[in-house]
Amino acid sequence: MKAVMLAAGVGRRLYGDEADDLPKALLRFEGKTLLERHVGILKALGVDELVLVVGHRKEDLLAEAEKVAPGGFIRSVFNPRFQEGPILSLWTAGEELRSGEDVLFMDADVLYPPEMMNRLIRSVHDNCFIIDRDFEPGEEPVKLCLRDGEPVDFGKQVTDDYDDIGEWPGFLKMSGYVAAKIADAAGAYIDRGEFGVTYEEAMRDVLAAEPEGTFGYEDITGIPWIEIDFPSDLLRAEKIIMPLVSDFVAEETPAAEPPRVNQASGE
Repeated sequence: MKAVMLAAGVGRRLYGDEADDLPKALLRFEGKTLLERHVGILKALGVDELVLVVGHRKEDLLAEAEKVAPGGFIRSVFNPRFQEGPILSLWTAGEELRSGEDVLFMDADVLYPPEMMNRLIRSVHDNCFIIDRDFEPGEEPVKLCLRDGEPVDFGKQVTDDYDDIGEWPGFLKMSGYVAAKIADAAGAYIDRGEFGVTYEEAMRDVLAAEPEGTFGYEDITGIPWIEIDFPSDLLRAEKIIMPLVSDFVAEETPAAEPPRVNQASGE
């Protein structure tokens, strides 16, 4: 499995329209950049490589990539139109998504403990979302909607036809078949000149088009994480979430009890 991470953006909502700050993947928490944290988690879980879609200040990002992952674990794909919209970064990764390999899609600006990624990668579902049911409703969170335990809608704006809902933290495991479908869906938006849509719309189109049972999900409610979009997110990440991430210990599955012997029968 390879990971494809979108890391090309300017971070306007965090830094402002005229800012030229470092990419959000280079934000540091307890001395480590987000990129270094991603790499450590992915390598520990057996991911073969990380493909970075870069754009804004790519030289800084690639310098950090070489520092934290020497030896070719990270490759890069350049999106020269990184200021036009995130759907273009997904489209830029089209060749990677059409490679036929299983793909782990990732946002670069998420702080989380290893267990969150472990649940996704180890899931029995070939195409798998993650969902946090403990979230504040509103227009900003990207939401995953379930009906009868099945993912049925996805995005910032969703329908009301569901019986359960939660926030999506920005990671999606995909089979080679579904990854290629998502690449095609992104390409359709580009062909129509719709550069302002979010990349989630391409994923939503594939979710809606594929047969029931194609996608599953893993519940990560209770695991501390944050996507860093706004200054308030960065402050919360530093003061609240990072300490929780550092202290988080995954619950271990209780060991199975040895079989009991029937004293009377000797069985």
